[in-house]
Amino acid sequence: MKKLILITTAALFGGTVAMADLVFPSLSYRTGPYAAGGTPFADGYADYFTLINERDGGIGGVEARVIECETSYNTEKGVECYEATKGEGALVYQPLSTGITYQLIPRASADGIPVHSAGYGRTSAVNGQVFEWIFNYPTNYWNGASIAVKHILELNGGDISDKKIALLYHNSAYGKEPIPTLQALSEKHGFELDTIAIDHPGQEQKSQWLQIRREQPDHILFWGWGIMNQVALQEAINIRYPMENFIGIWWSGAEIDVVPAGAGADGYKSLQFHNVGSDFPVFDDIEEYVVKRGKAAGAGDQIGTVLYNRGLYSAMLAVEAARTAQELHGVAEIDASMMRDGMEALMMTAERMASLGLPNFGPTFQVTCENHGGEGLGAVAQWDASAQTWSLITDFIAPDLEVIQPLIEADSMAYAAENNIELRCN
Repeated sequence: MKKLILITTAALFGGTVAMADLVFPSLSYRTGPYAAGGTPFADGYADYFTLINERDGGIGGVEARVIECETSYNTEKGVECYEATKGEGALVYQPLSTGITYQLIPRASADGIPVHSAGYGRTSAVNGQVFEWIFNYPTNYWNGASIAVKHILELNGGDISDKKIALLYHNSAYGKEPIPTLQALSEKHGFELDTIAIDHPGQEQKSQWLQIRREQPDHILFWGWGIMNQVALQEAINIRYPMENFIGIWWSGAEIDVVPAGAGADGYKSLQFHNVGSDFPVFDDIEEYVVKRGKAAGAGDQIGTVLYNRGLYSAMLAVEAARTAQELHGVAEIDASMMRDGMEALMMTAERMASLGLPNFGPTFQVTCENHGGEGLGAVAQWDASAQTWSLITDFIAPDLEVIQPLIEADSMAYAAENNIELRCN
C-alpha cells in the first residue's frame, strides 16, 4: 500500500516514478515442436538472473525480474508476447526466433525498446547506422556460414574449387538466412553449392537424403532446429555419410540433437559462439545460490548443456549491458533507452569474462554505434559419442568480412531506403 501511495503521489505531482526492478522479458518456448531446445535456453536465461539477484543483490543494487511469456516458437504468439509485456518496463527482448525477430524489428524500433538476437535474426541488423535498436552480437548467420567455409578450406588445404557443398536448411526465414553468403562464397572459392529445404517441423526427410545420396556432396552445412536435427543425424547415419564433413550451425549442435543417434553421431560438428561444458566457476555459484536454494528454473538436469549455456550467456550479456548503462548514465534504475546505450557501448574483454566466472567462455568483442554485431567470431565444436561431450576443436575464428560486409551494406541500405530511415552515427 505504501508503494502504491508513493507511486500515485509521484505521478500526481509530476515526479519521477521509481522503478522497483529491472525487467527482462523472456520469449520462451517450453511447449510445441521446439520445446526440447527452448526449455534449456529459458532455464539458463532465468537462472543467471536469479544468481545475480541472490548472490549480488541485483544489478547495481536493483533486482532483476524475468517475465517469461510462452511463444511455442510461433511468430504470431511471439508478437502477442511482446505486446503483452512491453508495458512492464521491458529493457531488452530476446525473441529466440528469427521469424519473431523480423516482426519485432519495426515494432521495437518504434517503441524504443532494444532487441538482442544473439546469433540469429536479421543479419544486416549489425549495421547500427540503420538499426538503432537492434543488436546481434557476438555473431550472426552470415558469419557462421563464412566460418564453416573457412573450416572446410582448412580441411582441404585452402582449395575447395573442386568441392560440392550442400546447405540442408529449415524452410523458414531462419534457414534461408545464410544462402546469400554461401552464394557469394561459392563465387569466391569456386565450390558448387546445392540448397536443400526441409519443411517444418522436419520429421520427414527421406527425399532430401535421397538427393544427398545421389549428389554426394563433399560437405553438408546444416541449418536445422528441434526434432529436425535428430532426424537429420539419423538419416546421415543411415546413408553412412562421414560425420566429420557434416557441420551444423549453433542451433544444430546440442546434446539433444546427437545423443539419440548413439555411436553413429560420433565426429559430427557444430559451430558455437560460446564455450561448452560446465567446467567454469560460475556453475559452482549457480549450484550454491540457485539450485541449493530451490530457485532453479528447471529440474537442474540441463545445467552445463549447450543450450542452457547459451541462455546463461545471453543473460550475462544483458546484465553486462545493463551495468554499462548504469555507469554511463549514473543511475541504477535505467530505462529501455539507457539500456540501448549500454548495449551500444558494451565491451567484453577476456578479463571481464574471467571475473564473472566465465573465463574464455565467449569471444572478446566490442559494440559501437556503427557495429551492433561485434567482431563476429565463432568456433567449431565436435561431438565425442563415447564421452558424451562436445569440445571446441578450433579457436574462435574470424569471418570473411571481405565477402560479408558488402552484403550487410547492401541489405541494410535497402532496408533504410524502404523505411525512410536516416543514417546515424555521423
